[in-house]
Amino acid sequence: MSLLSRLRCITVDVTGTLIAYKGELGDYYCMAAKSVGLPCPDYKRVHQGFKLAYTEMVNKYPCFGFAAKMPNIVWWKTCVRDSFVRAGYEYDEETFEKIFRRIYASFGSSAPYTVFPDSQPFLRWAREKGIKVGIISNAEYRYQDVILPALGLNQGTEWDFGVFSGLEGVEKPDPRIYEIALQRAGNIAPEETLHVGDSMRKDYVPARSVGMNALLLDRFRTPDAEEWRKSGAIVLPDLVAVQELLCSEKSASAC
Repeated sequence: MSLLSRLRCITVDVTGTLIAYKGELGDYYCMAAKSVGLPCPDYKRVHQGFKLAYTEMVNKYPCFGFAAKMPNIVWWKTCVRDSFVRAGYEYDEETFEKIFRRIYASFGSSAPYTVFPDSQPFLRWAREKGIKVGIISNAEYRYQDVILPALGLNQGTEWDFGVFSGLEGVEKPDPRIYEIALQRAGNIAPEETLHVGDSMRKDYVPARSVGMNALLLDRFRTPDAEEWRKSGAIVLPDLVAVQELLCSEKSASAC
């Protein structure tokens, strides 16, 4: 029996799988600074500052402050402020508030993201086959409520249910987030589910650990992809190839 004929659910990662960041972090920090009449911060320093600040916030307040009951906007304000400070920029409270509001609004919109052209067709194809489609993402609530819909990836037409770390209090690579997805799909058996992502550590390994089928996308030709293959993972370039793989196991007329 082919995998496609056994599948009742497909879950997908978001960033790197369905969508990608557009431009650089510095672009949005620059626009925010310019909006209050300040010069652009240095791109490299801001990028490095953000990486350090974000890592610290994730470690101290995982899942965007879920356990600490920290409001999403407070989590991001702390992170953005620390990003600037680590990059060597300190602003008075009024100035920072204006800069932060611009940054927060930008990343809560469709502006910084682009949808891969095969994302919507693949998700719709799966749903047309009667397969439930779920989103599993280490993301906050705005991905579900604002960002994905603004990008044309809507619940009800492209996906059926979502499991977002900021709303669940569990994040990848914790296998529990995959167990939540199986429950939300209607307690579908893991062997009847396929997970598609772009990270061996966060997607492939935990999905396989709960018994799900899994494969990885290598959209950006990462050097790690060869190691993924050596580990036994199926690695494909895009969602078109995923659909072709699933269809190749069955008669073409079924696809």
